[in-house]
Amino acid sequence: MANSTEIPARVTLDDMICFSLYSASNAMIRAYRPILDALNLTYSQYIVMLVMWEKECLSVKALGEKVHLDSGTLTPLLKRLEGKGLVSRKRSETDERVREISLTDAGKALQQNAQQVPAALFCKLDMPLETLKALKSTCDTLYEQLSAVE
Repeated sequence: MANSTEIPARVTLDDMICFSLYSASNAMIRAYRPILDALNLTYSQYIVMLVMWEKECLSVKALGEKVHLDSGTLTPLLKRLEGKGLVSRKRSETDERVREISLTDAGKALQQNAQQVPAALFCKLDMPLETLKALKSTCDTLYEQLSAVE
């Protein structure tokens, strides 16, 4: 934990880590937009589809935990993906309280077109891969520590 004597008495916007993260996050999503528009996906939908391509079927709760979204945010997003024919939602056969999400054939087929997305974004960046991996690791650690505080 940081020593409180290291924090300046007067903090400006330029000192705020949260603002840098917020700005970088917004810029990242804007950079993804034209790439994902070709797939007819928003950034949030793309993140969900990445998990679905990995798992193919899982509960809404497990998906929410993986993508760090609550059910109030995730449910409308899943309805839109279902409307696009990419996923299907159904009640679990073993526990009717559980909603399961599965990839449709169209959702599985979209994965082939989406394989170019990471490379297309990486081409927009002038940073070594090692730097980006270190940044991701730092952000993951920050998320874990802040989530533990909640």
